[in-house]
Amino acid sequence: VFWLRVTLALYSLGLGHALLTVIRRRQRLFTLALASFTIAAVFHLVSIVEEGLALGRFPVVNLYQSSSLIGFLITVLFLVAYWRYKFESLAVFVFPIVFVFTFIASLGHPVEPWSSPALRSSWLFIHVVLALLGYAALFLTCVAAVMYLIQERELKSKKPRAFYYRLPPLGTLDELSYKTMAAGFVLITLGLITGSFWAFIEWGTRWVVDPKIILAFVTWGIYLAMIFTRWTIGWRGRKAAYFAIAGFCCAALTWMVDSGVHSFVKR
Repeated sequence: VFWLRVTLALYSLGLGHALLTVIRRRQRLFTLALASFTIAAVFHLVSIVEEGLALGRFPVVNLYQSSSLIGFLITVLFLVAYWRYKFESLAVFVFPIVFVFTFIASLGHPVEPWSSPALRSSWLFIHVVLALLGYAALFLTCVAAVMYLIQERELKSKKPRAFYYRLPPLGTLDELSYKTMAAGFVLITLGLITGSFWAFIEWGTRWVVDPKIILAFVTWGIYLAMIFTRWTIGWRGRKAAYFAIAGFCCAALTWMVDSGVHSFVKR
């Protein structure tokens, strides 16, 4: 567990690089993040070997151990691919994925409950605020995507109606969609981390099978895919708009089934 948490700390530099890249659209810290990622892979292997020796078998008997192994294998594949092909853009997708898998693996061992009710409530409050801000940003992304589709349809009709002239240009809408999506992704990522950690302390190792948690990770995965297709493949326009709308629908469903806010108010 110690080496796994050291690994997670090193992977967090990769996550920070990915989030900054999404916001600034430049990979300024890639060299540092790659070095940290490479060192983390060594410690990750050490943690897997040590756990296997302690158990006396291959450590894939539960979800946490499997998550650790998956994260390690993705890391190795990425490093091999990078050393061979120099695909820096893949880091925006790989670094967050590996961090999340390792983060899940690191929460597989119960810890002491909250030291104080005030700390417990404050941590949950931070999670709720981050989630709300993230959903607000993703809602703006969805609105911009809908307006983009309407604008595009009116242009193709060759006989645009009056409200067409009140809509921003397609380029402006596409830029707005990306900026709000990037901000929403950062906020949702931080909200997911804080929420998962709160649930881990509150519920122990049962947190990962909670439907709300699973749906939250699915939503995060959709938005990571949106960022990846935009950053690496260059998806813009209609494809990006449809993806943004689908992603927001999933985020809205996550919020509807999440009773975290209600539990916080009642307590």
